[in-house]
Amino acid sequence: MASPDPARLSLNTATIREQWGLAQAIDGCARHGIRGIAPWRDQLAAMGVKEAVRAINAHGLTVTGLCRGGFFTAKDWQDDNRRAIEEAHALGAQCLVLGVGGLPAGSKDLEGARNEVNDGIAAILPEARQAGVPLAIEPLHPMQAAERACINTLEQALDLCDALGDGIGVAVDVYHVWWDPKLAQQIARAGKKRLLAYHICNWLVPTRDLLNDRGMMGDGVIDLPAIRGLVEGAGYKGFHEVEIFSRLDWWRRDPDEVLSICKDRHARMT
Repeated sequence: MASPDPARLSLNTATIREQWGLAQAIDGCARHGIRGIAPWRDQLAAMGVKEAVRAINAHGLTVTGLCRGGFFTAKDWQDDNRRAIEEAHALGAQCLVLGVGGLPAGSKDLEGARNEVNDGIAAILPEARQAGVPLAIEPLHPMQAAERACINTLEQALDLCDALGDGIGVAVDVYHVWWDPKLAQQIARAGKKRLLAYHICNWLVPTRDLLNDRGMMGDGVIDLPAIRGLVEGAGYKGFHEVEIFSRLDWWRRDPDEVLSICKDRHARMT
């Protein structure tokens, strides 16, 4: 299998969020020749949308996604998602990533929560379509079903997409879907139309913190070349977005070192 195109590497700013703000991340990507960036909304708010747009455009970066909208099972989600769509539009983001939300407070009704997610996405989808902002459902590992996302497989996410129509697809994050026995089938099902984002990192053994101990590409058990083969075989030609939550390791390192290693590992291990 051919090595990945280095021009398709993107930095999700979660990877260096403890060391750098968004302005520093933008400058860092430019220095290291990383052509894509995916900001988180708290970092965007701290910098200011207009200033972020100016800096991103000045460096010729592509916004591969904005993290994130969603949480449709929480109270007062509507206004926040409208703002998220506006921010994604201003940035020219290739998608707005949705972390759909877990169980409502005090609930044990998982199926009911999934119905709420469907209704919530249906409610904001017309505004997203009008703004030209594709919505990307990101299924999260089942360990996060209660608190963060009750959509846990690509199959569930694609069922929602099929029910809702155009303007919506999926973000494939290897950390969350690598274990799925239907992964190959569902990536093929998604195809070019529904594959909106591809996030890479690795699953460490042992994992010391299930939320904040992701591994760098090459350091864990996920067969990244195999999954890249699946997504590219299904027609995906977009960026490979490095997203590493790592309180115990990578967030403690010099961020320029982190970006250098991201580039090296992307070229050799994915």
